[in-house]
Amino acid sequence: MFRAYNVIIPLLMLFMALADMRHVQGGQLLAGTAVVDITPEKLPVLVNGGMTSRSLEKIRTRVYARALAFSDGETRLVIVIVDSCMMGRVLLDDVKALAALQTGIPASQILISATHAHSAPASMGCLGTDADSDYVPYLRDRLVEVIRQATSKPVPAEVGFARTQAPDYTAVRQWIRRPDRIVEDPFGNKTVRANMHAGANWDDVTGEAGPEDPELSLISVRTMDGRPMAVLANFSMHYFGDSDISADYFGLFSDALKRRVSSDGDFVAMMSHGCSGDIWRRDYTKPETWNPELKIEDYSEGLAELAFAALKDVKYQSDLKIAMAEERMTLNYRVPDRQRLEWSQRILKEMVDRLPKDQVEVYAREQQFLHDAQATEVVVQALRIGDIAIATTPNETYAVTGLKIKAASPLRNTMVIELANGGDGYIPPPEQHAFGGYNTWEARSAGLEVSAEPKIAQAGIRLLERVTGQSRRSLNVPEGVASEAIRSLRPAAWWRLNEFDGPLARDSSGHHRHGHLEPGITYYLEGPGSAAFCGPMSVNRCPQFVGGRLSAQLEDLSSQYSICLWIWNGMPDNSREVSGWMYSRDHDHGLSSFGEHLGIGGTSGHSGKLIFQSGSDSAGQLAGRTMIARWTWNHVALVRDGETVRAYLNGNLELEGKARQVAIDQLFLGGRSDNSSNWEGRLDEIAIFRGVLSEADIRKLLLTAGL
Repeated sequence: MFRAYNVIIPLLMLFMALADMRHVQGGQLLAGTAVVDITPEKLPVLVNGGMTSRSLEKIRTRVYARALAFSDGETRLVIVIVDSCMMGRVLLDDVKALAALQTGIPASQILISATHAHSAPASMGCLGTDADSDYVPYLRDRLVEVIRQATSKPVPAEVGFARTQAPDYTAVRQWIRRPDRIVEDPFGNKTVRANMHAGANWDDVTGEAGPEDPELSLISVRTMDGRPMAVLANFSMHYFGDSDISADYFGLFSDALKRRVSSDGDFVAMMSHGCSGDIWRRDYTKPETWNPELKIEDYSEGLAELAFAALKDVKYQSDLKIAMAEERMTLNYRVPDRQRLEWSQRILKEMVDRLPKDQVEVYAREQQFLHDAQATEVVVQALRIGDIAIATTPNETYAVTGLKIKAASPLRNTMVIELANGGDGYIPPPEQHAFGGYNTWEARSAGLEVSAEPKIAQAGIRLLERVTGQSRRSLNVPEGVASEAIRSLRPAAWWRLNEFDGPLARDSSGHHRHGHLEPGITYYLEGPGSAAFCGPMSVNRCPQFVGGRLSAQLEDLSSQYSICLWIWNGMPDNSREVSGWMYSRDHDHGLSSFGEHLGIGGTSGHSGKLIFQSGSDSAGQLAGRTMIARWTWNHVALVRDGETVRAYLNGNLELEGKARQVAIDQLFLGGRSDNSSNWEGRLDEIAIFRGVLSEADIRKLLLTAGL
């Protein structure tokens, strides 16, 4: 009898759910919502989000699972946002299988994502915290229930999309450390060139390690008579931080938006987690704006007010088709070598059966986990609701990855939800693995193979193509008035440096003199004069040089040529003998008597000023007169007229002298030929011209940029 009951009830529920779909005509969209309380019944409960294990026994705000279901008569899908730090794939696969039995919706068309609240009950093990064994089965049942409720009574609905910018609510927390300020990792090696919150001490760092994504995007759903049903928000900010058990700002934002939109009805607001692996709310570039006393309620209310204002301009559609696709792939872990494994096992032997008590013990235990697993399966999804798209990653994903996916999506209205369908740790872009830091230390929280980020990003873009039936968009950077001014002077080579990654630096001159971007560069940071270079609707982008260089071959430069570029120096003037070389023309891996080099002086002389060196002898350096402020954009032009050398800073002549002519084809930007004191900072819009630019030409390039 018991077995029959367990078969009959799901079948009856499936029949009822399918019956609800019978009246769907044409492309009429149906939607349903649900909210289920997932606050633990048994306290204390283990809580994720810290290095070592902790438990909480007080409830500050209750935690919920919120669901939004759609059907177009042919396809059904469900989106579930859960107040959780992270949830493992095995648990979520179990939830989806049970929900599929009860609703008839294929498991591959159910998206379940964690908000990443660091004050929510632990449903999976991470670093020093294990999953709470009492909470996991309770959460599983509640997630099945919220899916069942959301799909039980769908109603005709219409959907619209809105976006707004919230730059005051998010910022980059991952910063590049100076080459002389590298620190140790948990394994005792000096590998940490970049790390979270290093920007708190400006003397230690050269700049941010990547871009932020300040877009707050919103999918709004309402009934056909205009009654608000739901808003699914997406924002890239890691977490606020809260005491006791709490849904963090994700839950408070949802409550605040509900009060503004429809406090008396069944309206459901939910905040999904954007790509926030390298993001937090403190802007280290503006220490004067940091308010350590800021309350989580005020932060959440401010963000909700921005969302509410954006919703007023939404245009809704009802006759929409939906689609969803999923891809599963096996990715390797970066497993410990024999030496590290033996180190780990020695520490574990001393721990016996207790949990780790410090960082070293945490990472020693993690090595054993990775060694035992070797690889794991990850889930990537994409879905479409009319002209709106969503892509997912199961990871703590950097903002640049989310920007990359959105830029390539066939649909402009695209959001990227991270920590969906699994909790597979940080996936820094491959170039950032070389910088080390917490987000790369081998553990379940950051253990996937170095190529995981491009593989997962490409899977998301590929799935977006599948659900839309359209090809991905290419990265076509528009030209503003400053770019048009460069083009009007007919550059021989022009590297705009808007790439998402290397190693190709595309030549925009039309002469196909593409450059090569070496390791030791991070990408897609904000450059100078966005509107001037890319038009009013785009952000000008550029790389941060972290010891790498841009190299190129220009065989046909005569004795008359000019080089113009925008520079942003990240090194303090007193940090080393030369603050940094921005341009070099010489043979690779050496310093000959026949090259030339342009940089900014340091402790050896001409501190903070332009310096020009001919050959290998620094004694005869030419020097400028003006101090170049750190972390500011400046325009530099080097003009060669035979043996006459002139350098201009922001349109003004800084140095002039005589130097031997150069006939070497190899050029380097962002470093010297011998890799000595390479540039630490940003470069942008590098253009090389045949012939001598006049002072008027140089001033034109400066003035059109508006800087």
